[in-house]
Parts: sequence; structure tokens; C-alpha cells
Amino acid sequence: MSMMDPLADMYTRIRNASRVGKEVVDIPSSNMKKAIVDILKREGFLETYKVLEDNQRGFIRAKLKYTKNEKSGRKGVITNIKQISRPGLRRYVGVTEVPKVYGGLGVALISTSQGILTDDQCRQQKVGGELLCYIW
Repeated sequence: MSMMDPLADMYTRIRNASRVGKEVVDIPSSNMKKAIVDILKREGFLETYKVLEDNQRGFIRAKLKYTKNEKSGRKGVITNIKQISRPGLRRYVGVTEVPKVYGGLGVALISTSQGILTDDQCRQQKVGGELLCYIW
């Protein structure tokens, strides 16, 4: 994965860590990634996160959230993250086109003029923007 698309790298790190049952995942830091991780915590996909500084740009250490399952032990709260908009193909939605992910069980993240918002927040604030990803 090239660092030409840092958001795709972040989604992949979180998705892979969740699938193999890792406790924490480190993500190179940026303001946009901090905003996304903050929403993931608020929406209940992550336990906690910390922004750690090193000599370059720092990184975000996110603690993944798991549910207990009788059959298979524990299962990641994040089933999948699907990137929608990417550098080669940007996807934008108007306020009337804001999608519902899995009938409201998942969350769509949208980059708007008011910052990065969830699909519910976009409907409440009546804004559209760049459709970043789906998380469920």
C-alpha cells in the first residue's frame, strides 16, 4: 500500500488489526485522521485512542473494541471499513443523497464544510460533502 493514499492506509491498518484480534493499532497522525478516529470512538467502534508525538509527525494509538461471543471467543466491533472516495475517484453526495449504512447499523463518514461528520449528523445539519468511507 503506497502512502499516496494515507486514508486507505489507515482503514487497512484498522481493518487488519480488528480481524486478527490485536488490542492496539498505530496510525501515522494527521488532523483528518484524528477527526476520523474521534468519530470512531464516539460511535463506539474504538475503546480509546491517544495521539503520541515522535520526532516526525507523531502517530495515533487506537485501542480496538471487541465483543464477547460464546462460540468464537471475541469478535471485533468493526466488521469492515469500505473506502468510498479515493484520490483517483472522488465521490460527493448532496444532503438528500446521504446514505444509510446497513439500515443505520453502520456509519458513513462525510467530509463537509463543517468538518468530518457522520451520516446522521449530515442529515441533522442538512449538509453534504465528500463521502469518505462506510464502517460497520
